Amino acid sequence: MERVNAWEKYSKEDLDKVFSFAEEYRRFISECKTERECVKKAVEIAENAGYKNLENIIKKGKKLKAGDKVYAVNMGKAVVLFNIGREPIEKGMNILGAHIDSPRLDLKQNPMYEDSDLVLLDTHYYGGIKKYQWVTTPLALHGVVALKDGSVVDIAIGEDENDPVVGISDLLVHLSQEQLEKKGSKVVEGEDLNILVGSMPATEAALEFGGLENEEDEAKESDKDNKHKVKKYILALLKEKYGIEEEDFLSAEIEAVPAGAAKDYGIDRSMIIGYGHDDRVCAYPSLIACVNSKKLKRTGVCILVDKEEIGSVGATGMQSKFFEYAVAEVMNCCGQYTELGLKRALRNSQMLSSDVSAAYDPNYAKVNEKKNCAYFGRGMVFNKYTGSRGKSGSNDTNAEFMAEMRRIMDDADVAFQTAELGRVDLGGGGTIAYILANYGMNVIDSGIAVQNMHAPHEVISKADLYETLKGYEAFLKSTRNGD
Repeated sequence: MERVNAWEKYSKEDLDKVFSFAEEYRRFISECKTERECVKKAVEIAENAGYKNLENIIKKGKKLKAGDKVYAVNMGKAVVLFNIGREPIEKGMNILGAHIDSPRLDLKQNPMYEDSDLVLLDTHYYGGIKKYQWVTTPLALHGVVALKDGSVVDIAIGEDENDPVVGISDLLVHLSQEQLEKKGSKVVEGEDLNILVGSMPATEAALEFGGLENEEDEAKESDKDNKHKVKKYILALLKEKYGIEEEDFLSAEIEAVPAGAAKDYGIDRSMIIGYGHDDRVCAYPSLIACVNSKKLKRTGVCILVDKEEIGSVGATGMQSKFFEYAVAEVMNCCGQYTELGLKRALRNSQMLSSDVSAAYDPNYAKVNEKKNCAYFGRGMVFNKYTGSRGKSGSNDTNAEFMAEMRRIMDDADVAFQTAELGRVDLGGGGTIAYILANYGMNVIDSGIAVQNMHAPHEVISKADLYETLKGYEAFLKSTRNGD
């Protein structure tokens, strides 16, 4: 059952739409490299489309009705959008769920140190990565510093064309004989992922050159401080630009991510290479599909969450009660809330757990079973199950719901394919699907095929991106079989 290549069905007008939407998405992942940045952008897009802050609706005691659109934000790292349908919410919702966190390097709470006239930042990697891929890669620093007075400072270094970048060194090949004899998982150790950020001592000339004040009491510094003049200069620069001290790192969330914009990939520009496709390549079309949807019968929902790469845990992960509480608040504003009604609403819902799948790569063909893997250009991917070795940890959707998805996609002329994540005994992966399935709702994994998954720079097909947007829009408009 080989699926057709979606590129072959496009007219000139279709290609204009494919490339136009791809450019929108390319800009999105170029600008939004952290979960906080994704949420901020999602709220901007939602408000421009007429969505109102649910918190304000509640405070003002307003009521919601069919056609109203609201959103709620969880700690700046997760967001949910509701497009209220004509049917009572108790009858169920059509939900698009994706995650907006991506593998990266997080600064430790006490990160900065000086060694041999070099200043470095200690990191702790987040999510599953091949550590050796992160060395010699230009990195940017994104995040926030929360100060004791309650204010929060946004940090962004390395994205503006005039910004410097930072990075992690690697051992020169001439001296790497012992290193190259190690297993790939040990070539670069986690504790060696230290980011080089400076090498200039805080001399009087340097301070003047950097536009920094040279305070009178600097001459009275201890011998110990005089041994860390490079660190002193870096801290002076940070204080000048951001108003932060070294101790403020204790309450900071700063992520090191690949610097620079996502790029068109391939001589034909048919692909995009960039950081964070997993899973923003599903999050963005989910968001836009929800924003684009109009006059829905069933309430349409888009939820974008944090912490999937480390198990969907914590207050901003899918395992938190944020989504359930948000549904309860929306039902209450609609005059529909009861405890039993909330449980029925969740059970009667259906969801596309929007996450990426592994794209077939001829360079590594042996890891796939070719009849059951995803290919570039063949459209949106459905994974009936994920998990690893014996489907452990997966949501294995039922055949009836899979048939319903086939009907919806075929009726909307959406190119789609089905896949597994590699050969049976090689490994696998998980998504947020099983968490929502715990409510008893129908859930299936769906999304976009990615090459280089979890690498600093991943690759996707523009055709698959566009077909997935169409698929998500069709799903939000759909009603259940028998309705």
